[in-house]
Order: sequence, then structure tokens, then C-alpha cells
Amino acid sequence: MQKLDVVIIGGGPIGIACGLEAQKKGLSYLIIEKGPIVNSLFNYPANMQFFSSSEKLEIDDIPFISKEAKPKRNEALEYYRRIVTSNNLKVHLFEKVSSVKKIDNSFTIATDKSNYQTSNVIVATGFYDIPNKIGCLGEELPKVSHYYKDPHFYASQKLAVVGASNSAIDAALECYRKGSAVTLIIRGPEVGQRVKYWVRPDIINRIKEGSIKAYYNSTVKEITKTDIIINTPEGERVLKNDFVLALTGYMPDFAFLEKLGIALSKDEKLLPTYNPETMESNIKGLYLAGVICGGMETHKWFIENSRIHAPMIINAILQNNIK
Repeated sequence: MQKLDVVIIGGGPIGIACGLEAQKKGLSYLIIEKGPIVNSLFNYPANMQFFSSSEKLEIDDIPFISKEAKPKRNEALEYYRRIVTSNNLKVHLFEKVSSVKKIDNSFTIATDKSNYQTSNVIVATGFYDIPNKIGCLGEELPKVSHYYKDPHFYASQKLAVVGASNSAIDAALECYRKGSAVTLIIRGPEVGQRVKYWVRPDIINRIKEGSIKAYYNSTVKEITKTDIIINTPEGERVLKNDFVLALTGYMPDFAFLEKLGIALSKDEKLLPTYNPETMESNIKGLYLAGVICGGMETHKWFIENSRIHAPMIINAILQNNIK
């Protein structure tokens, strides 16, 4: 079995950036992705528009041209797919990593398709796989989803959207405009301050005019086949309901990180341990890249400010090889 210089777990934008950097520096490498190219972006809502402008989503100084200043999901899929294919990046798709074991100075990576040996591992797995659960009765009913794709599905239906972040607000507005009777259930006192600046006034105005009903400082008590029961400052409310979108955020796969031996902070942030100058974790030769570095603070790292992780890590690997 050939021993690689580096295996990159995760084929999102930052994993691709790490692969490009390894290829430029002459390292043998492989990117392993459990789904399609940029799997997390593929699973974003069909009409999603990024907060960042196209130039801030670029990797390796490869121009990203979009129709508008803020590109949409399909444009991003095209951009990152073309980078992979045009540069002949070594990517194994639809292959899931099951274990990473280190013996002496070598890692053995087992997947559901094969095994690999490598001197270094980069974990760039993102955080979109595990939703933050509401924790109420009925959350497992078929009418409840933690992922939102297309507003057409909810047309002419009574839809409850739980959450106040970009994903929740985008879904509420899109579904309302496709004919859904939308109710927002927000745990805090207002629409989230991190909501895209051109979207936030829109949702506030729709709530003020009564087009979208919003319950602030409210939580979900129970979901039934026909209703959603919420706790509000005015007491319990029972609302007729067809579908629930529980868009309350997502978290990294902490169980996978702990299985690798990566130390997490002992507070609610669950920050993984790494050297901010090299991105090397507490396991020598195992590096972290992208949004996973923020633990539960999933708003801390994103594409535009974690692109720098790729050259930092590859340079660190090259320096270690020299030593």
C-alpha cells in the first residue's frame, strides 16, 4: 500500500484548497469525501445566496465570476466543481472514513471502500451533518425536517419555522412567497442580528404587516401530527400545523474528533485543540482546517477567513519533512 504524504478528510471548499496547495508543492495526497464534490454546499437550499461576495469565496486566487455580487448555490457548485476537474485533483467521492489510527509516525485510514497510509492527515469536515435538535416530543415525526431545500414543497401548507438565523429566515420568506402560511418560532427577543443585512428588514416588515406570524421568546413544547404546541410569554399556544422546519443550526461531528484523539475544551464551546500558527492538533501530524476549528461557534470560521488554513498546513508539513 503506497504511503501518501497527506490525506484530506472532507471535500468541501477548504478541503479542495488543501488539495490544491499539496499538489502545487509536489506532495502526494488524496481527498476523501463521503458525498459529492462540496457535499455540504450541495445540500444547501436550492435558492440560497451567500453572505460573502464571490471574490471572498475564491480559493488559490482562481477567479469566481457570478451574475450578482453575492453568488448563489448553483454558481458555487459550478465554481468548485470546475476547480476539481480542471486541476485533476485526486478526490475519492462517496467514500466514508470509518477510522484513523496512528502507529509511530504513520496514520492508517480505513474507509467503507479501502485503506490508506499517510504521514499526515487534514480534517476539513465542516459542521453541516448533525443538526441541533429541539429536544421536544414529536421531533422525529415525518413532518419535521432539520434541512430545507425548496419552497414549492410547502405551498398552501401551514408551516412552522423554528429558528432566527439566516437559514430559518430565508426559508420563512421563500415559503411565504410560494403561498405557505408561515409561523416563526424564535427563542430570543428578536430576529437574529447575523441575518443577512439585505434580508433582515424584509422579514421584520413581513412580521409587522402580519404576513408572517412570529412568536418571540418562545420554545416548542410538542409536535403532533396536526398541531405544534409552543410555550410563549403569554402562555401555551396550540397551532394547527402541516410541517415543521427546525432550522436551529448544526454542529461538527465531535464523536469523530474524539475518536481521532483530538482534545476538546471542557466548556459548552467544545473547541478542538490546535496550534493557530500551523493548525496542527494535539496529535502530531493531524491538522484541522475550516469551520470545524470553531467547535460549537460555527459562525467563527467560514470559507473567506479559513482559506488561509491550506497554505499554513501544507507549509507546516513541508517544514516537518525538512526537520
